Amino acid sequence: MAEGGQEAVRADEKVVPIRRVRELENRVRELGRLLGSKAMESEILRESLEQAVQKKHASRLPSPPP
Repeated sequence: MAEGGQEAVRADEKVVPIRRVRELENRVRELGRLLGSKAMESEILRESLEQAVQKKHASRLPSPPP
């Protein structure tokens, strides 16, 4: 740990407590989960819209002759 701190100081980087790193990792996981959920929701809505448009176009087609 001391070597890592010295290395960070030599590299002119901030030393961050492990607690903060874990908090940020948890936040990244949470945001990834939310992003996946939103992507799935978007895909469902896109497919629903495509089906609605197809039904609308199909209802405008002339009826086949008897």
